[in-house]
Amino acid sequence: MTALFALATSLLWGVADFGGGVLTRRTPALTVVVVSQCIAAVVLGAVVLATGGWSEAGALLWFAVAAGVVGPVAMLSFYKALALGPMGVVSPLGSLGVAVPVGVGLMVGERPGLAQFAGVAVAVVGIVLAGGPQLRGAPVQRRAVVLTLVAAFGFGTVMTLIAEASATVTGLFLALFVQRVTNIAVGGTALYVSVRRGGRALPEDGGAAVVRASLPALAFVGLADVAANGTYAIAAQHGPVTVAAVLASLYPVVTALAARGLLGERMRGIQAAGAGLALIGTVLLATG
Repeated sequence: MTALFALATSLLWGVADFGGGVLTRRTPALTVVVVSQCIAAVVLGAVVLATGGWSEAGALLWFAVAAGVVGPVAMLSFYKALALGPMGVVSPLGSLGVAVPVGVGLMVGERPGLAQFAGVAVAVVGIVLAGGPQLRGAPVQRRAVVLTLVAAFGFGTVMTLIAEASATVTGLFLALFVQRVTNIAVGGTALYVSVRRGGRALPEDGGAAVVRASLPALAFVGLADVAANGTYAIAAQHGPVTVAAVLASLYPVVTALAARGLLGERMRGIQAAGAGLALIGTVLLATG
């Protein structure tokens, strides 16, 4: 069950990142985050009402609040790092956030078998290589590296927090709703500050009409992200976090494959090698 739900997480995060990346080519990144999360919050609110999730309110929801605060900060740091570039350095570094939940799992006493330890090592190397690291001639600003590491730590922290935010399925719906509302509050504040400083909330070409036309895609991105958080929480609660976190972090491979299949982007040799290693690591983790 852990492997199944964790792999579902990587698929959902991968397609969500792909969709978000495509949308941010025309629409400001913060607007994409806020609008997609608003749609997700409306859907989750209806689910919570229908399932009676409000009865699960308790102290565990503070984990969801914390995840909701950290998530937008991590995403904004990552987008800024990508803007500074080069992407061939930033993207692989961003995937190192898997070290946070894996480290937590080891600290609380999880001890994977030899095959699973090998799977963790192979899969992590594959994840980094799948991002297409730029190994030569890549001038990197120190600020880009710092922002990327902040983002990576934030992504890993969100994974750790959301796994602790509920103990039941209905409680998970409520936790995800609280996380989305907090995301909106933090992201909305950042968007407001950006606009006050001269930034744009709407695309330069097309304005609000572009956002309206993109609502189905924005809904898909927001709901895929919600579903990914949910499947990861289930995976982490029903098996070793060290296994769940690594398998869930295969999403860069999914994003790269989606870009190749849907946009015709060519995968570099190092990315193809990384995808192969990630697959080998997945087999070791699932069967270890």
